[in-house]
Order: sequence, then structure tokens, then C-alpha cells
Amino acid sequence: MDATWMTVLQDLVKIDSSSKERANYAVDLCATWLESLNLNVETLENNGYKMLITTIGSGQETIILNGHVDVVPAKEEHFQPVIKDNKLFGRGTADMKAGVVAFMWAVSELKDQILSRKVQLQIVSDEETGGHHCSAYLAQNGYTGNFVICSEPTQLGIGLQAKGILRLDVTIRGASSHSSRPWEGNNAIELAYGFHNQLKRLPFSQESSEWYSSPSINLAKISGGDVYNMVPDTCILSYDIRYLPEQKTEDILSQIQSILPDKSEIYKITEAPPVTTSRENLWISKLSSSISKYTKKEAVLFGQHGAADTRYFSEIGIPAVEFGPTGGHWHGDDEFVEIQSIEIYKNMIVDFCKK
Repeated sequence: MDATWMTVLQDLVKIDSSSKERANYAVDLCATWLESLNLNVETLENNGYKMLITTIGSGQETIILNGHVDVVPAKEEHFQPVIKDNKLFGRGTADMKAGVVAFMWAVSELKDQILSRKVQLQIVSDEETGGHHCSAYLAQNGYTGNFVICSEPTQLGIGLQAKGILRLDVTIRGASSHSSRPWEGNNAIELAYGFHNQLKRLPFSQESSEWYSSPSINLAKISGGDVYNMVPDTCILSYDIRYLPEQKTEDILSQIQSILPDKSEIYKITEAPPVTTSRENLWISKLSSSISKYTKKEAVLFGQHGAADTRYFSEIGIPAVEFGPTGGHWHGDDEFVEIQSIEIYKNMIVDFCKK
């Protein structure tokens, strides 16, 4: 990997960009680097979150390269990048500062070349907290194109699909009594236990698709009971359900409603659509060709279990994928990116944008 760009990546990793202020600083630093390469940078701000836009080329088509510089929290030592065994370790190396640096590197190489389309680089600061202030804002305000790549770590494969998100609070109601006479009450925590086991056996939870063996159902939080000597009359279960692209949230909610105990309620906290880019899309064919050129293998296509900012573009009908360098343990203590994959990834992006 080019020594200059390795230094840029290491400097970026040193920033604890888990807060809005520091993520904004990382965006500003990227803007400074791009401007030093004689690239025009437009800096935007929405609800205090910064993002930058750099556009090169000309033509009727636009490829969007979207990357985020915010990270999840970590210990102080994780912001000291370490090179070992041809890997760069540190918070944000894989997710996704290596991808962002590769994007900037690619754009710097492409800026003086004749392109038959526009290439727009977007660097945002709030993907890890939902992307509502940056990528959602960009998608809703005309910063769009014909195809979007988010440089999430994908081992140089193409994440064509992503599960949708459905977050729920389920309030289970029972009846209180003295704990010495539990038969006079109806323990809401025990009711909740039975409800949860039923939910995992509902038809929607057993379904599968080409890319997924099942939806993901996570009982994320549980709250119930006040004191030892009282049968609890309320228990709240909080779910994060990642549903299959073919499934409908109204069907899922209807099935869950059908097993609710009396007087219990469902509260929908948030919902986000799945990503459903087709493998038959022409852009996928072009990107697959660029991957094969540098790996000498057929491109790997797969479905992501998690969500990324691709969803904001997919939601308005723009094909979007996750595609990024090779790494591992993102959000973990041993997060890393394989150094060699960064330059390979940059070359793939340059080749794809020129097709």
C-alpha cells in the first residue's frame, strides 16, 4: 500500500470518532486531504452532523461512493493503530476508515482522467448511530445517482441484500399478588417467557430465502418486577428483528399480535426497509468484472445480516451494495483490515468507475 495513504489511514484511525464532535473533525480532516489534492469539496451540515461531497467526471450517469468515519466506542488503546502480520489493527480500521481512505485514493487517481460518468464521493459522520442525519439527508436532498457503493468490510465480496429492521417493545400484562401466594396473581415475567418461546416458533421466524437461513430475532432487553415479595404484573420485552427482504412488517406484526396475552401491547419503536439489489443489475455485472480482474476469481455475492446506509438509497429505488476491503472483528477489540486488500480494493473501484 502507498506509504502516504497508509499514513492518512493511521491518522484517521487515531481519531476517536465515536462522538459527533470527533466524527465531524474526521470529516474535516478528510476535506483537508482532498483539497490538498486540488479536489473541490462541498461540506454540508445537518443537525450538527457534518458530511462532505466531492464530485468528479461528467456525463448522465453518477456512481456514488459512500463511506462513514464515525465508529463505535472503544478503549483508548484501540485508537493507537498497530501493524502486525500485514494487518492494521485499531478501532475503525475495517469499519470503515480503510474503505474511506481507499475511496479518497481512488478519486485522487480518477480526477485527471477522462470519465464517461460522474463519480461522487460522500463521507458522512453518523452511520453507526443510524445514518438519519447524513446519508438519509443526502438521499432525500438530491445527492443521488445510478448506483451506490458503501465501503463496509465485505472481504471484497458484494453485499447485494440486507435484512430489514423492526424494533419493538412488547408490554406483557399479568396480575400482581403477594409473593407468598403466587396463585392469586399472574406472573408477567413467566407470561413473557412463554410469549418469547412462541414468538420464536411463529411462521415468519421459520422462513428462509436464497441468502438467509432465517430472520434474526434478538431479545435485546427485558424489564419486569419491582420487589422480591410481589408477583410482577408487567414485563417489557424489547426486540430487534432483522427480517428477510421478502417479508412484510405488517405480516410479522400480525403474527406477533396473535400470540399476545390479554391486555398486552406492542409498540413499534422503529422500522427500516431491507436492501434488495438484483444480481441481474448491469452495475453488478460491471462491479463483478472489476473484482474478477484483480482476484482472478468469480465475485462472491451474498446477503448482509446487518444494515448500512445503503438502505436510504435502496428505499428510493437506487441499486446499492456494500462492498469493501478485507478485515475482521469490527466493533470488537481486535478489529483489523488486511493492508494488501486496501490497494486491491482501490484498484477495483478505479477500474469500475472507468467502465
